[in-house]
Amino acid sequence: MTLVLRTTDRTTEPASALPVLPTGTDPLLQLQYETRPTDGPGAIRCVGHSRALILDGIPVMCSACQARRDWLLINHGRAVWIRCRCGNQWLEPEISRADFDAMIDIADGTTYPSIEQGLIALGFDGVFAGTYLG
Repeated sequence: MTLVLRTTDRTTEPASALPVLPTGTDPLLQLQYETRPTDGPGAIRCVGHSRALILDGIPVMCSACQARRDWLLINHGRAVWIRCRCGNQWLEPEISRADFDAMIDIADGTTYPSIEQGLIALGFDGVFAGTYLG
């Protein structure tokens, strides 16, 4: 399931597909790619990840409730956050925007008028703390 959250009421044309840059690309081109808006000003994209998430061989674990799966990955600009069902959220520098783009399919997305409404609709507002829906 894919979620597209918008923090603005202004409508925009859908963004063209972002190019996939090969590994070892010029750092300035990579920076340009990662800072390019995805779908209008203030666009925030999310994707659910029900399985365990392993980064550099280390499983991701929530520091608040010790959950090891059922995450919401949130992308805004270059940053990617991981959010747990208990409501705990942290910036994850090990996941790049290119990694996030590889996991998301915007054509399947749902748009919510605010971040809070999207988190409530997907059950990542803390109400389902300790419940695994995947």
